[in-house]
Amino acid sequence: MTSTHTTTRQHTVVDSPYGPLTLVATDGVLSGLYMTGQRHRPPEENFGEPDPRPFTEAIRQLDAYFRGELREFDLPLHLDGTPFQRSVWEQLRQIPYGRTRSYGELAENLGKPGASRAVGLANGKNPVGIIVPCHRVIGASGSLTGYGGGLDRKQRLLAFENGAGDDTPTLF
Repeated sequence: MTSTHTTTRQHTVVDSPYGPLTLVATDGVLSGLYMTGQRHRPPEENFGEPDPRPFTEAIRQLDAYFRGELREFDLPLHLDGTPFQRSVWEQLRQIPYGRTRSYGELAENLGKPGASRAVGLANGKNPVGIIVPCHRVIGASGSLTGYGGGLDRKQRLLAFENGAGDDTPTLF
């Protein structure tokens, strides 16, 4: 007997200090967090029906994060990507709040020291920004390179996590 399961997608839009965030769920599990104007943002018609119900806990945790009360998200995620992309996204989840890693460091952690460019491409396709903290990845020189949500947002997120009004990320 073959499965006839149909994938259900829902979405909602929430306000944040970084602009509206579109949350997407696949079969009731968070599968997307997209900013306005974000590079690699899927078309709106892929987000499914508007329905805030699957997002109660994600919204609660995001609110706590933006109030400075939550440093680590604890949410089930449905991340669609290649095995390599998923391994990069898992590495992103290991970067502590307020810290940064370079693309090269992530490649080393994956046992692929020459793959910093591929790590950067996978990082840019992260479907769940902020919660999977791709904003914590910087260039080898400490420069704020590439961010699907825009360098201004990346700079502001890093400054926020450092509890500072300045734009200097804490390097680990």
